[in-house]
Amino acid sequence: MLTIKKVLNSSVVLAEKEGSEMIVLGKGIGFSRKKEELIDENDVDKIFIPMSESKNEYILELIDDIPLAFFELAKRIVALAEKKLNTDLNNNIFLTLTDHLHFALDRYQKGINIANRLYWEIKNYYPKEYAVSMQAVELINQRFDVSLPQEEAANIAFHLINAQSEDNSTDSLATAKMIGGIVNMVKYSIQTKIDEDSVHYLRFITHVKYFAERFYTGKLMDEEDGSELYKQMWALYPSAMDIGVKVQDYLSKMYNKTISEEEVAYLGVHINRLMNKST
Repeated sequence: MLTIKKVLNSSVVLAEKEGSEMIVLGKGIGFSRKKEELIDENDVDKIFIPMSESKNEYILELIDDIPLAFFELAKRIVALAEKKLNTDLNNNIFLTLTDHLHFALDRYQKGINIANRLYWEIKNYYPKEYAVSMQAVELINQRFDVSLPQEEAANIAFHLINAQSEDNSTDSLATAKMIGGIVNMVKYSIQTKIDEDSVHYLRFITHVKYFAERFYTGKLMDEEDGSELYKQMWALYPSAMDIGVKVQDYLSKMYNKTISEEEVAYLGVHINRLMNKST
């Protein structure tokens, strides 16, 4: 059961559950309700947004500025994403996605188009999130009778990617940019057409994705036990390792951070597979 702390309007109440405050949204949920009244969680279709002192003012401003329809649509998209991606998303996505949907529609109605420079990277490196986001764009278009471009799916995908991270500071925009930089450098260095439908390419992309995520969350492998593999890779696959070192130098110059020999060695493993399976 939820205990009402304050009725904000007929569709929004501030409630408490087990000592934690939260915003509860739902059509008519606040109608004729009073402080300290109990609400059965199964009574109304609603959205729960955990509150924190640092975000209380921001949340209340959103509720004042954004129609309930956008919160409901965000909830629908989150439910779809959690089912399709088979994962739970961070609760913060209810706020960030709602705000984004409202802003996206406002931009569309004013004829403002903001190009996503990493559209290609998101579409190709995060295909599952992009596919869900394409469905989200369809839901938005149907709900508001508009025609948002498919590029908007990449913007929504950013939120889905970020919401899967345990570390909320992970920036999907920066991550995608790093992935694109590494992949392009490897492709250019191999100088042979790569079969992008091959399992080796997909494994390479997956490895680079996780590397970038670990890079930004401070979870990179250190030098422990890595030197032996590093030496073996240089002895067996010098061409692949040479490209791996180029990536290491690139990251050092771009991000002022040197990755370990172990990271270079594992990158070399995937680069070697690409080189042997190129067309």
